[in-house]
Parts: sequence; structure tokens; C-alpha cells
Amino acid sequence: MRDLPRRSAWLGVLVIGLALYIVVLRTLVRTQNPNFVPSLLLLGATVVPLAFLTFAQARTGRWQVPASALVVAAFFGGVIGVVVAGTLEYDALRGLGALPMLFVAVIEEAAKMIIPVVLLFGVLARRRRRLPSDGLVIGVASGMGFAALETMGYGFTALLASKGNINAVQETLFVRGLTAPAGHTAWTGLTCGALWALVATPTGKKLLAFIGTFIGAVAMHTAWDTFGGVIPFIVLAILSLGWLFVALHRYRAFAEHTQWAPREPLESPAG
Repeated sequence: MRDLPRRSAWLGVLVIGLALYIVVLRTLVRTQNPNFVPSLLLLGATVVPLAFLTFAQARTGRWQVPASALVVAAFFGGVIGVVVAGTLEYDALRGLGALPMLFVAVIEEAAKMIIPVVLLFGVLARRRRRLPSDGLVIGVASGMGFAALETMGYGFTALLASKGNINAVQETLFVRGLTAPAGHTAWTGLTCGALWALVATPTGKKLLAFIGTFIGAVAMHTAWDTFGGVIPFIVLAILSLGWLFVALHRYRAFAEHTQWAPREPLESPAG
């Protein structure tokens, strides 16, 4: 019962975020003031992924990843991931003339891991505990930031292509925002969780698990970008979220049944 407020916090994030989105949308429609468009894009792109991140964080075991680490992973992971992926994809397009979806998936899945890897071997390097559940939620945060920025870009493109049609923007934000937890957030969370597990107990089996997880994320990403229609998206969403929830349950059990040294809180930038 004591964990109930923390475990249900995602619902509050979702309800409040949707309420703010509706308020901004109604104000935009009523006033026709384009100054509200950035707020609409921001809320439409972040509400569902942020609620999912809150959901995952509350179910990662006894120790929670500090909010500062999640902010860094979401913001810098999203920005750097989008920039690196966009640059590499652009360069590849110029060189190849056509960029297969497999290459897109490899580039984006690798780009989203840049900041989590920096956190793992930089800021978090002095920690004696590296729980796989910590890596999973940091990966979810990085994937959330990437997905949010990508969705805002698609929403802005829809606005321009439709010559200011708000309904087109809403449709884009709804579809991409709703499916984000089953896409970028889940795939990066799975890969980072496997990486943290490998670093915590480096064995050949864990290395193969990490490689297999990354390949699996790339395969689902490729399928997501290749196949159209509602049914393929539903199937892929079930596979992605099902895999994530299984990993989350396994990592949580690992955290609860493993004896660790006394806690070493993450140091703030001030030291």
C-alpha cells in the first residue's frame, strides 16, 4: 500500500498532461493564434511517453534512478540521438542514393544509446551497483526523448504540408504519441537494460544476450518502418511491450534478491 502513490503516479502524469493538451488545443482553435502551436506539439509529443517513463520507473525495484539522470538521458539522449541519427542517415542517403530501412534502424538504435553509455561509463562509473533495471529505465528515458523530438518534427511537417490544418497535426501527434511506448522507448529500454546487465556481471552469456537484444530491437524497428497497416503495428506493439515487461519483471526480481553494498547516491553536479 505504501508504494501505491508511486506506482500510480503515471496515471496522474497522463491525466494532467492530456488536460493541458486539451486546454492548449481549444485555445489555439478559438483564438487561431499560431503562438500556441509549439505548446501543442510539445504536449502532444511528450505526454504519453512521459507517463510511460513514470510507469517504468516505479516498477524497477527498490532503488529508483535519480530524476537528474532521467532528465539528462531524456533531454540530451533525445537531442544528440536525433542529431547523430539524422546526420548519419543524410550522409548515407547521399552516398547510397537509397537508404534501406535496416540501416535506418541500426543508426537510430545506436544513436539513442550514446547518452546512456556516457552515463554508464562516466557519471555512474563510480557506482558499485549497476542494476539492469536502472539501465532499462534510463534507456526508456533516452528513447522517450528521441521519440518526442521526432514526433514534434513530424507534427510540424504535417502542419506545413496541410497549410495549417490543425486536424492533420492532431492525427500525427495522436498516432505517434500513442505508439511511442511500443517503439523507441521500449527498444532502447531493452537494449540499455541488457547492457547494464552485461556490465554488472560480464559473462559470455550476458554478452550474447546484449547482442541478441540489440539485433532484436533493430529487427522490430525495421519491421515497424517497413510494414504498413494497423494489424502489423498492433502485433509489433504487443511484442515490444511484452518483451519490455518481461525484462522489467526479471530485472526487478534480480534487484530484490541480490545483496548489494550500502547505497551510494548519485552525486549532483555540485559534488
